[in-house]
Amino acid sequence: MTTSTDNAAGARFLRLVEIMARLRAPGGCPWDREQTFDTIKPYTLEETYEVLDAIDRRDWRGLCEELGDLMLQAVFYAQMAAEEGRFTIADALDAINEKLVRRHPHVFGSGDAKTPEQVLKRWDQIKAEEKAAREESPKGLLDGVPRGQPALAEAAQISRKAARAGFDWDDLGQVMEKVREEIQEIEQARRGESREKVEGEVGDLLFTIVNVARFLDVDPEQALRRTNLKFRERFGKVEQSLAERGRTFEQSRAEHGISEMEALWRQAKEEEKHS
Repeated sequence: MTTSTDNAAGARFLRLVEIMARLRAPGGCPWDREQTFDTIKPYTLEETYEVLDAIDRRDWRGLCEELGDLMLQAVFYAQMAAEEGRFTIADALDAINEKLVRRHPHVFGSGDAKTPEQVLKRWDQIKAEEKAAREESPKGLLDGVPRGQPALAEAAQISRKAARAGFDWDDLGQVMEKVREEIQEIEQARRGESREKVEGEVGDLLFTIVNVARFLDVDPEQALRRTNLKFRERFGKVEQSLAERGRTFEQSRAEHGISEMEALWRQAKEEEKHS
């Protein structure tokens, strides 16, 4: 059932498409007119991270604005594609609408999937069937994982796909044992091994930690982002406290070693509990 809210959203989306077309048209904006698919890519990445940052900070007003910026990226690409006669924004919308219906037979058809795991497995099966219907050359299971994304997110995707194929540990205990094994290998590698060898062992540990997160149903990228934000806030409080005492980090280290900074860090941590 279509509501007045749906109609309003559709009209506003159409307005965005019209604005983008005007900006790219002769007599439009010089900057927008000179952009290409390649020059817009960095902005797409930037806007994506700004959406994630707004979510992390629970900045709902900011998220509203950032989602609009992210939608602009899709409209921008579609407008450039339309100008080259490749496809339109309507084609892109048709593609995602049809895909969502096709890959959710348990919702829109007679399929049966009662758990998230069953949904994901069926999703992969339908995806493979779609490729076969298009007569695409068979590819490896991991070939569909984008290499251009952050390494932590790539590792999470790789591990999930491998696990769904059955290439996995039996339980979390086995993964934790692998973590201990990788730490020991780092200890061994740093005693005279090449930098490349040490880097490889650190990478193995990080990949195993990603699998720990998967077993605990935690998104490692989001977990690390939250920890980064927490560190930023605590570090800032330590920096402010030192400044109030008239000292820099270097001066504190020279006079007290790490003890003063550790005490201020614990203080910042305690303040979080009562905030």
